[in-house]
Amino acid sequence: MKRPADFAYWLDELPPPGVVFLSALQHVGLICSLIAIPLAVAREAGLAPDQTVNLVAVSMLVLGITTILQTLQRGPIGSGLLAPSSFSGAYLAPSLMAAKLGGLPLVFGMTILGGLFEAALSRGLRYLRPFLPPEIAGFVVVLVGVGVGGLGVRYVLGVGMPEPASHRELGVAMLTLGVMVGLNVWGRGMPRLFCALIGMLCGYVVALGLGVLGEDDFARVMAAPGFRLPQVGDLGWSFDGALVFPFVIGAVAACLKTVGDLTICQRINDADWARPELRGISRGTLANAIGTSLAGVVGTTGLATSTSSIGLAGATGVTSRRVGHATGAILILLAFLPQFSELLSIMPRALMGAALMFVAAFIFVSGLQIIASRLLDVRRTFVIGLSFISAIAVDISPEYFKTLPAVLQPLVSSSMVTGMVMAILLNLVFRIGTRQVQRLEIGADGVDPRALGEFMDACGASWGARRDVIERAKFNLQQSIETLAGSGLADGPLLAEASFDEFTLSIRVSYAGVPLELPERRPSDDEIMESDEGERRLAGFMLRKFADRVAATHRNGRSIVSFQFIH
Repeated sequence: MKRPADFAYWLDELPPPGVVFLSALQHVGLICSLIAIPLAVAREAGLAPDQTVNLVAVSMLVLGITTILQTLQRGPIGSGLLAPSSFSGAYLAPSLMAAKLGGLPLVFGMTILGGLFEAALSRGLRYLRPFLPPEIAGFVVVLVGVGVGGLGVRYVLGVGMPEPASHRELGVAMLTLGVMVGLNVWGRGMPRLFCALIGMLCGYVVALGLGVLGEDDFARVMAAPGFRLPQVGDLGWSFDGALVFPFVIGAVAACLKTVGDLTICQRINDADWARPELRGISRGTLANAIGTSLAGVVGTTGLATSTSSIGLAGATGVTSRRVGHATGAILILLAFLPQFSELLSIMPRALMGAALMFVAAFIFVSGLQIIASRLLDVRRTFVIGLSFISAIAVDISPEYFKTLPAVLQPLVSSSMVTGMVMAILLNLVFRIGTRQVQRLEIGADGVDPRALGEFMDACGASWGARRDVIERAKFNLQQSIETLAGSGLADGPLLAEASFDEFTLSIRVSYAGVPLELPERRPSDDEIMESDEGERRLAGFMLRKFADRVAATHRNGRSIVSFQFIH
């Protein structure tokens, strides 16, 4: 990795203690905003107040441990990056199902299985990549955002509750969400970085002022002891085969989200970044999987990396691993402070809903950005479009899907499960008939740059290739054709071939004539000015610079120029 020039404190650098502490507090504030996810599951299960306090405590404990695991640099565990953990919306829908069927012991037992399955996925990311392309990963993140946002709306409006939300509860929700959004959009410095935490604190104050929270609630917070050991696994664990499939889907979604987050983290930490480093991503995904299984063991819900924390690190230019160590240490410390856990456990439903809606907006847009990073043809458009329609159909007409045969019920247990299954199946179906090698014949009498560009765009859309890789390949194809045709090296038409295997994009240009020289050293200005050969050598040098691997061969009267771009 190469250090970005504008970073304040990079991975291996040691910031001053004050910078470490304040940076860590910012990450803790962002992470705590997602404590609403396990609290929502606990509320659905009807957990007693004292047990809810303990759930918050063990949640802080597992978040701290997993955040430190992620910063490890050696061995099979940890990406070595500042990528703190948070609770994952991917496990929200299956956890709510488990809470209704068997209470929290079933949630915790199935979360352990989800983490184990995610660990198995982390070892085989390279082999699964063609079947789980980034546009499907982005689609899953979109579904997670829709699910988290939908739950937030339910809490704000009181949908499914004994009584709909009162005007006072709506006021708490609107003010909380307004403060979070306002500070994030128009705030500067610390208020913007702490927008979620400040919004939640304002929500508590308004809830107390409007009577949504009573003085006895805060009295309970003050009456909590100053120090107490978290009770690990006190509710026990249970398992149900009917929930294996929903939790497997949740594990796949959490795995894909973690892969996307760690890719972003690698990119912001490397000034020369060109592609994801799969080994580090695999280690980071395994760290998250271990954290999820540990979450089930101690008694909370599944984890993923924190997209907002990674964005915060990139925005501030503070990505030192020491900040990750400090963040994990603070979270672990909070696990032993019951007053903090008590404060989070009395969070009003309206405030929790506002926090979920705020987070869901970022999750949803992150998914769209991942989808948009790929070129999409009509096949891939149908994969995403039809899968999304299938997903929302489950939410629009849940009663209809309950009439389906029992064997199909796991497939329609939630919108996320249905949408992801449809996306995977449609991706497999639409791979049939997709040509992995595309050819274009170019006449030696002229070069049409627009036709070459349209050819590469069509190839990229058909394969779902990254836009930046297609742009590099487009440049090399156009420049090589112009050089060969314009310099007279090609005697007759040229044949361009493009192939793709999800890992490598290959371009071959074959023609009858003299091979093109691809020098490793740039020709001097005098060489370029004095001869056409110098210009051709400059063109060959530039083609080498834009591709990851290049070669020029000559066999049986035909020359071949080939370029490879690592995807």
